[in-house]
Amino acid sequence: MTEKRWTLATARSIFSDVRARTERAVESTEKLLAERDALAAGEGGAREALDQRIEAEVSRWAREMEALGLDVKGVWQVDFDTGSGCLCWQWPEDDLDHFHTYEDGFTGRTPIQ
Repeated sequence: MTEKRWTLATARSIFSDVRARTERAVESTEKLLAERDALAAGEGGAREALDQRIEAEVSRWAREMEALGLDVKGVWQVDFDTGSGCLCWQWPEDDLDHFHTYEDGFTGRTPIQ
């Protein structure tokens, strides 16, 4: 977890950047997955190399999100810690419009009113 605390306004001020970075990472990862899935069964070395590239792309995205002060909660899923819970977002949602308490976690998220 990060030490940064977010308000809804500050989180929304960087949201378009978060979404754009995520979109780029998703597109890149999906291309790599398609390449891997197109390989014949006997191409284990090539498949392994693509798996490493996929893992590197997801790791790069996670580092970028953490550098912005976000908590990465899963692949393409982040929390903006408010100090009393988290504003939460996951790809491909268009807006940052959900919140969850620390106790409830992502499964207990509710729309921001």
